[in-house]
Amino acid sequence: MPDERLTMNETYLIVGGTSGVGRHVAEVMAQRDARVHILSRGSKEVADVPGTVTHRCDVVDEASPLPHIEGPLHGLAYMPGTITLKPFHLLRQRNLMEDLQVNYLGAVRVIQHYLKNLKEAEEASVVLMSTVAVQTGLPYHASIAGAKGAVEGLTRSLAAELAPGIRVNAVAPSLTDTPLASTLLNQPAKRQTAAERHPLKRVGMPQEIGDLVSFLLTGRSGWMTGQVLHADGGLSAVRLL
Repeated sequence: MPDERLTMNETYLIVGGTSGVGRHVAEVMAQRDARVHILSRGSKEVADVPGTVTHRCDVVDEASPLPHIEGPLHGLAYMPGTITLKPFHLLRQRNLMEDLQVNYLGAVRVIQHYLKNLKEAEEASVVLMSTVAVQTGLPYHASIAGAKGAVEGLTRSLAAELAPGIRVNAVAPSLTDTPLASTLLNQPAKRQTAAERHPLKRVGMPQEIGDLVSFLLTGRSGWMTGQVLHADGGLSAVRLL
């Protein structure tokens, strides 16, 4: 059943991540009869999602113009991400800058560009992506945890600045079975080791994270802002004896 609080008059923008979590979000929102715009470097990845309009662009490249969208935006999900796992002494400036550009500066650019559209909506929602590694110290995560820590700061700051018309929340997953994480899960032994780190003894699925993002995008989460929701198999909160 379509969500009664989401109508065909509503328009959503999904940026990146379109081969994993972002694709699922696009499918969910399209099934609910919303208009869905998708920004992706590889638009062919989502060309088969019915009811969506795809725009090919690179949001972290200042020379790549962001497309114009007419009218109000009721929700924006910024989904691009990186997985830079290196010992601290091997991190280079380019590693740190890439993580910041993709995860934080790209989000800033997109939100600033479409802020007018978001303000045109009676109520709007922005959803950003963090990681369990911000709250839970994990080795080799210094670069990505730093970039996503900036995202969490941005989430809370914008939630305060843009209230009450625009809600801003974030999702902080642990390792999820997406193409981005393929090198970490491409062997049974790797997958088993990753699963054992989590109290629920498995890695996340893109549909689980995508459903949470979709929930935050719509009016069903209408009394939530400034929150970072941890969908991480219990890794950030549970210790098993």
